[in-house]
This record gives sequence, C-alpha cells and structure tokens, in this order.
Amino acid sequence: MTTDRRLIEDFIPIREISVQAAREKSIRKGHISTLHLWWARRPLVAARAAVFASLVAAPETPQKRTALSKAMVELCKWEAGEETIKKARRQILEAQRDRLGLPTDTPLKDVPPPKVLDMFAGGGAIPLESLRLGCETYAVDLNPVAHIIELCTLVYPQKYGKKLADEVEKWGNWVIEQVREEIGDLYPPIKIGEVAAEKTEQLSLLGSGKSKQLNLAQSLTPVAYLWTRTVKCPNPACGAQVPLVRQTWLCKKKDKYVALKTIPNHETKRVEFEVVESRTEKGLGFDPAAGSSRGNSTCRHCGATLDVKHIKKEGVAGRISQQPMAIVCTTAGAQGKTYLAGKQFDRYIPDESQLQERLNKLCEETKLTIPTEPLPEYGTLGFRVQPYGLLKWADLFTSRQLLALMTFVKWVRVAHEKMMQEGYEDEFGKAISTYLGILCDRLADYNSSITHWHGGRELIGNTFTRQALPMVWDFAEINPLGNASGNVSGALDWILQVIRQESNSNNPAITKRGSSMALPIESESLDAVITDPPYFDSVPYADLSDFFYVWLKRSVGHLYLEHFSAQLTPKKNEAIMEPTRHGGDKKKAAKAYEDMMHQAFCEGKRVLKPEGMMVVVYAHKTTSGWSTLIDSLRRAGFTITEAWPLDTEMGSRLRAANSAALASSIFLVARKRPSPLAPLPRERGTDLTPAPLLPREKGLGDEGNIGDYATNVRPQLSQIVRERVATLMAEGVTGADLVIACIGAGLRAYTQYERVELPNGEELDANSFLGEVQKEVVEAALTSVMQCDRRGVSLVDKPTQYYIMGRYEYGELAVEFDEANTLAKGVGVELDGVGGLTDGKLALVTKAKTTIQLRDYSDRGALEDLGIQRTEGRQTFNVKPQEIGAAPTLIDVLHRLLWLADHKPSEIPVFLNLAQPDATQLRLVAQALAGRALTPEPGQETTTTQRTKEQAAIDTLLASWKRLVEDNLFTQGR
Repeated sequence: MTTDRRLIEDFIPIREISVQAAREKSIRKGHISTLHLWWARRPLVAARAAVFASLVAAPETPQKRTALSKAMVELCKWEAGEETIKKARRQILEAQRDRLGLPTDTPLKDVPPPKVLDMFAGGGAIPLESLRLGCETYAVDLNPVAHIIELCTLVYPQKYGKKLADEVEKWGNWVIEQVREEIGDLYPPIKIGEVAAEKTEQLSLLGSGKSKQLNLAQSLTPVAYLWTRTVKCPNPACGAQVPLVRQTWLCKKKDKYVALKTIPNHETKRVEFEVVESRTEKGLGFDPAAGSSRGNSTCRHCGATLDVKHIKKEGVAGRISQQPMAIVCTTAGAQGKTYLAGKQFDRYIPDESQLQERLNKLCEETKLTIPTEPLPEYGTLGFRVQPYGLLKWADLFTSRQLLALMTFVKWVRVAHEKMMQEGYEDEFGKAISTYLGILCDRLADYNSSITHWHGGRELIGNTFTRQALPMVWDFAEINPLGNASGNVSGALDWILQVIRQESNSNNPAITKRGSSMALPIESESLDAVITDPPYFDSVPYADLSDFFYVWLKRSVGHLYLEHFSAQLTPKKNEAIMEPTRHGGDKKKAAKAYEDMMHQAFCEGKRVLKPEGMMVVVYAHKTTSGWSTLIDSLRRAGFTITEAWPLDTEMGSRLRAANSAALASSIFLVARKRPSPLAPLPRERGTDLTPAPLLPREKGLGDEGNIGDYATNVRPQLSQIVRERVATLMAEGVTGADLVIACIGAGLRAYTQYERVELPNGEELDANSFLGEVQKEVVEAALTSVMQCDRRGVSLVDKPTQYYIMGRYEYGELAVEFDEANTLAKGVGVELDGVGGLTDGKLALVTKAKTTIQLRDYSDRGALEDLGIQRTEGRQTFNVKPQEIGAAPTLIDVLHRLLWLADHKPSEIPVFLNLAQPDATQLRLVAQALAGRALTPEPGQETTTTQRTKEQAAIDTLLASWKRLVEDNLFTQGR
C-alpha cells in the first residue's frame, strides 16, 4: 500500500456534491439519461467527483484543502464551464507527473494521462466523466445493451463530432417519414364535426382549466389511446365484461379535474365510459380512484367480486381482453388536451384482424419475427406479469404497437442499406444506424402495454418507471407519430442533444464487452478502477434489459453479430443474487454473487498499479449486501481506507414529508493490501500534519496477514469511528447516512487483514464485524449528541439510547423497518417481538407494515403506567417477569413528566416518587433531546417555530427543572 494519499482519502465536500447530484435528476437537456434508459445510473457530477478526487493528491496544508474543496464544488456542477474542466485536467496531470517521478518542468502535454477503468460500466456515467477529465478510459460490461449505450455515449460522439448529430438527424427524420407514410393510417385524425354530431359521444377540451368552443371543421390529432384490461364476470347469471381499470383520472390539476365515469350497459354487458369535467374534485360526483385494487375488482353489472386468483386463471387461459376507454387528442392552435369517450369511437381504432394481417405481411417481407423470446422465469426479481399469461416479450405489446415498432425496425434497416449504397464509410454508417436503433428502443419504452397515463401531468409514463415489470391494469398506448410527449420526433431530439453535448472531445473510450471476471487488460497498467457494481439483489439488469435487447437485435443486431447472436442477454456470468438461477436457493445465489464479485475484484487488483486506487460505488442498504461486498473486496486483497456518503436522488425522494431514506450511494475507497510487515498509510491529523506510521502486526508466525480483533482491530476501529463521526457530523451528515458512512470507514481496521481472529482463535466474519462497527458508531454518536463521555452514555438505559439516536437520525419521520433495525442492533435492543420496542400499549415505537416511527410524549404520556417503578404484580413495557423491580426507562419517565407538566402539574410530585429517576441522568436525556437530536438540517436557521412540539415541551421543562424535578425529588427524600 502506498503512502501517496489521494484527495478522496482525505476530504471531499460531500454536502455540496450531494446537492448537485440530487439536482441533476431534474436536468434533462443533453444528459446521457435521455439517450437510452439504464437502471440505477449514478449522477454525472458524483462520478466526476469520484474520478477527480481519486487522481489528485491529498492537500498538505489547510489552505490547500480549502482551495481544493472550492475547486471540487465548482467542478461538480452540471453547468461546470470548459475553463473549470480544463483546470481539473491540469490538476490531474500535475498529480500524475509527480506520481510518475517526472521532472516538474515536464510540459503537461508530455505527461501520459492516468488510465481509468469502470469494470461494470453499465450506462456509462463513470467512464464519461473520466473522459471529460482527460483520462485514458476503459469501459467493460457483459451486457450487450449496455455495450451499445456505451458506444453511443463514450465512442461515437467523441470520434465523429458534430457531423454525427447532423447525419443522425437527417436519417432519423427520413425513417420517421417513411414510417408515417406506411402506417400513418393507424392513427387517423378525428373530425370535430363528426364527434359533435353524435349525441352519444362525450367531448372535453381543456385549456386554462375551461372548456373551449371548437371549430367543427377542425381535426383532432390523437396522441394517446387509453385502455383497460377486462375479464368475464364469474357469475353465471351475469357474464359481463369486467374492466380491471385501477383509476380513471385524465387530468388532476388545480381547477382542472377530468375523469372517466363508468356506466354499465346491461344490453351489451360491457361498461361504457363518459368524460366528466369539473373545477373541483368533489364536483365530479364520483371517485375516479375507486377501481381495482391489487388486481381485485368488482363487476359493475352484478356486484360480484373478482379476486386476483380468478384473474390470473383467466390470464393463463388467454381470456384477459382489453377495451378502449378514451382517446387523448390535441388541436392545432389550441392548448390543452381533448378527451374523447363513447360507444362509437371504436371506429377510430383499427380492426384487430387487419392489424394481424398487416403484421404478418411485414414479417414475411422483412424476414423478421415479432419478439417471441420468453420472459424470465416467474419469481425473477422485479417480474410480476407471468401469472397473468404474459410469457413472451411480444405479449407486452398490443398488435398495433407491435406493427408500429416492427415498421420502425424495417426502415432503420433500410436506412443503413441506403447509406452503404451512397458510399458512407462502414463504421460511420454503423454509428448512425445504431442511434436509429436506440430510437426504436426509446419508442418501445413508451409504447408497451405496461405504460400508464399520468393525470397530474397529462402525459404517458414510460414502461420502466421503476426497476421492474409489474402488471398494469389500465395502460396508455401512444401515437408515435403524434405531437405529444413520448412521440418519436421528440425521442430523436433527445438523442441529438446528447450527441451534441458529448461531441466536444476527440478521445473516445476503449469499450469492451466482456466479463469483469476476465478483463482484457494488461496487469498493473491502470491508475484507478472506479466502478458501480451490481448491488446484490437490487436490480436484475440482464433480465430487464432483454426488453430492449429483443428490439436492438432486430434493428441493428445484424451490425453487431458478435453481441446479438444469442436469443437473449447472457445471464450465467452476471453478478447478481438471483435465486431462480440456482433452483430457488437463496444461499447458493448469495454465494454465487459473492464468488463472482470476488473474482471481479481479483481482476481489478491484477490490472491496478501497485499504488493504484479502487473506488466502489455502493448503494445496498441491507447487512447481507454489505457483508457480501466487504468479504469480496477483502478476499481479493483490498483494504478499504475511506467511505463517503452522497445523496444522489432528488430531495423529494430522500427526505420526503413523512418518511426517511438513506443516501443512495456510498463511495468506498480501497487500496491493494500490502505485505504483512508493510506500514499503514499515514492518517490525517486535525492540523493536516502526517501522523506517525502505524506498524502493522505480522500476525501468527508466517501463516499470513492475520489480525487479532482485541489487540489489533478493535482499538483502531474505535479511533477511526470516533474521528469519522466528528467529521461527518460537522459536515451535516446525519441519520442512517452517518451510520453507513462510518461503517464504511471502520472497515479499514478489518480489511487490512486477510483474516481477523477472535481471542479464541475463531475467525470474525464480515457480518459479525458489521455489528461491532454499528455499536461503535452508535456509542460515538451518542457521546456527541448527549455531550458526555462513554460512562455517561453507559448509565443511560438502552431503550432511551435508541430513542435519542432515533430522534437524531430520523426526527419525526417514518423509516423503513430494516433501516431502523440496523440502528436497534447497534444500540442493543430489539424492535419487534414480545418485549420489543413495538410491543404493548406502552410501546416506544409504532410499526405500520414495513415502516416504524417513534412515539412522542403527547402520544404516550397520558398512560398512567408509563415511567413508574416496576413492582411485583405489575409488568409493563419491555420488562420480562424476572426484571420486576427494575428501574423504569428514562425516556418513559421523561414522556410522562412532560405530559403531566402540560396537563396535570399537581401530580408531578406523586409521579416522581413512584418513578424514582436519577435526576442527573434524566436531565442529560432531556438536554440531548432538546439540543442536537431534534434540530433542523444543517444550514437551516433554527427558530422557535421550527422546533417540534416535544422540543418545545422539553425547553419549558428545563427552564423549570429545579422547581419541578429536583425540588420534588428532594422533598421525597432523594
């Protein structure tokens, strides 16, 4: 391990970078996320921060640290200017010159740029930022879809520049016009006069929240068709078609409430839909959200209940149908949408038999087939459609959607043929056509039967609104040739913006499709491996990407036969914890994931220079995910030296009004583990002066690098965690982010050894070590929050410790049980079960489904049993029979005391006599909860109105502490 410390091992401005990373989610123009969907792609500014901080040396003085911090804040913005980028490139080359031992007067143009690899390149965010910062960049991914995205992000724009965008625009528009000529009749315009003449039709034009007078000579342009799936009513006496529509909102905005009213037609045994508009939601006269729930529905004709089991049975038998509900249109020269519904508008939708006939003819002409490749096995992560009879990828599309997509595929292939006939250079023509293939992919994402209509924004939501393919009961079919969001012309424009944004550089990346477990790269040749690996069981990348693979294979697969010769994407060597690939055995799946990650990290170690840097971006929030990653890195020969939490999601998601969530990314920094006798890297001191080198214990004889937990690991762990808690608290990192980040930093003490042993000689596994780190983090945080030493913390009972930490971490928000349970384990209490913190009427915590929330004094304090001394015959919260006579928890006493101070202050002396609390400890708890534990986020001004009700009550109590508490306790003989 080198003593050449990097900036990422010393300090990065995580708060400012987090703000920019979260903000980036709302930036669209020219962003690579608008080129092609890829799941869990990291924000570019976060990737830029990781690359820059991994290649620049740590500062030597406080002044240099301040300067570097300011430089990083400016660099890590979406709008960072060219001069800012150039300055960062110079700093990276200057650091590289020093590392290579070149003379300081060597011109930077003669300094070889650092070599950076992303071994799980995916959507290309990390390698793109490596390119932007002037590095020689390598991108490797096993997935063919990811590889195509990487070519279009990291190679083609840089290689061909602005002319590429011009040619893609030219041929993209040519394809669109050919398609329009061939299938434009599938989306016929609608004469307003024809609609208005029919009394049975319903018409509503929305603009500025009011209906407008329509010119009967005008035509409406359909932009979306809204459908519901249907099944036959199981009641033999009824037999009506039951719509499974979940909700019928069309528009839900202030002064603009439009929805479909369902009207059963007892003659046709079908439901009809009527457009209803009102300035208020109540004015609609019905509840548009009163549809099916979790697949269960009710027959509108006879009231029979259809449960999801019946619907699945009908789906498997091929008896789930679909019925049009409404057509969404636009009008030339008018704002807003027009919504059409009625029993006669079916004539604006092509006949199914004609669609099938045209589709068969097209397949025969092109020698292509619709995507009949199978969906993954049911039970695969994220897939929920198979039980309803959707077993092939083609089943996710209506006949018209298939015909439209296959027509686009046809003309993309014809466009490439014409380019070759016109003398285009082979690789340039291939590049142009690849973007046209991506155009088809973007259209497929907005043109499947898994999309939905977004009433709040009046547009179609795409297929992959999340990392899964769930069943959708009411879906929206787009008019790809229309003029609303999601149409193909808009998709082309998004693609062009990305090409133009990224065509400013002449240094394309070196992209390879292959396994990270066998990298096609020379040993000890890279300066850094910065990667965002698969997260245990979070995202089934390969299975999800088959959605796009089947269309890319048809549109441009013949140009990439080496990548698209298989039926579907490769799964065998994908690093993921997927039980269906191991006979449903979760343990085998976890072991397979760990082994693959271990082999990949071994390869990462092989290709890194001795002083090279490994940065792993990780976002999994469960102990199993963390322990697996840690073991994989440790076994591969890496020591984790630092960890930094970055919020990379929009603030509304991270800190919602009623829930708490972790930062979405932790940047783990690792180095090659040195030989057993090599020194540890220098730790930073508070004054930035190098600390003495810490000698590394050789371990037991010559058996390898073995550390004793009690003498080698534990002391260093304690030192690291306490330093990191103080640093991160000062940076405003709170809650579960603080715990996870400290866990990451604490791993240094553990991963520096090939094996860590307990005093009895047994190995300390990663999972057990995580528990030890959690305890250290909680204790360090409590000493800071409570402003006391370890002994002071130890005198406070465990439930009260948990309450203080819970308030510090989550405030009054609800939090996912798994996250809260991680904290509970660190404190040493049980959340669930008999005697747990959620048990009984005096429970400290409430549990609702998968979330928990702390109860405050106003919720608990009225309970007369709360906080009193346990005596024989009385058993209360969290007390086992053998603990009768134990002192009440301090938080119980405080909550009861606060409530009495509000409602029955005269009863305080009697209560204190029964409770018999330690006044010093009780005041310590009250001060902790009144102070840092419940303060607003850093940077917010603290005002009286911002303090919670409980804080305000504690303020009042502390102001009268001597009179209300101490004097009464003294009176009672304490």
